[in-house]
Amino acid sequence: MNRPPNGHKAGLLLEPPLKRMISAVPLYAQIAESLFERIESGALAAGDRLPPERELSDMLGVNRLTLRRALRVLDGQGLLVRRQGSGTYIAEPKIERQASLLASFTRGMRRRGFTPGARIISLERHPVGTSLAVELGLSASALVYAVQRLRTLNGEPVLLERYTIPIDRFPGLERFDLESRSIYEVFAAEYSVSIRRARQSLEPVVATDYEAELLDTYPGAPLMLERRLSFDHDGRPVEHGKDLYRGDRFRFVTEKAAVEEEW
Repeated sequence: MNRPPNGHKAGLLLEPPLKRMISAVPLYAQIAESLFERIESGALAAGDRLPPERELSDMLGVNRLTLRRALRVLDGQGLLVRRQGSGTYIAEPKIERQASLLASFTRGMRRRGFTPGARIISLERHPVGTSLAVELGLSASALVYAVQRLRTLNGEPVLLERYTIPIDRFPGLERFDLESRSIYEVFAAEYSVSIRRARQSLEPVVATDYEAELLDTYPGAPLMLERRLSFDHDGRPVEHGKDLYRGDRFRFVTEKAAVEEEW
């Protein structure tokens, strides 16, 4: 693709939204929707650099304050990448994760052609907290492992995993190589405990300074928090997870069937 010296796509022309004069929707939201549609259609592709603010605001016929509000909307959706001293770029397409499926991150990413990796940030022992003791069916004095593990794809950090695991059920967990093995695989192979189901929830959050540093993003960047309580074949709680996915790299999808009733 030929690009002019300033790096954005040659001949890029972005027109103002057609409904700006008749819609009650705020103009910045219309601009964000218009840019979103161009990204989804491929008119703006991953790696394309947006024109400078002044040029882009002239194209769209809005002031720079309105443009910045629109870009903040797209930024919060993980659709833009800002590079200091270089400009604003369209982010890479997001990786889809099935929200309703409990699947191996490693195997799933390998099937998509990525090289997954892992790094243990911390593995500590401490007494379980009150709320987690209830969820895991533990006594208030029970000891648990608190594990933080950073997951990468092709060397890029994309996911921060946080596990709480009962020590009495998985003694000596720290002796296994959790950087090259799946924790669930270790449960099954070393302790004869298999995960059969999980209760999960998803909610959008923003990165703290600590999380941003680990995930190679910026404080306030959009993340998806997945809370999880997994169970074995007897319905006994096995582990509690709080995983943070980079919002610019993942999209969570699910399939639903219509119910048999009148709408």
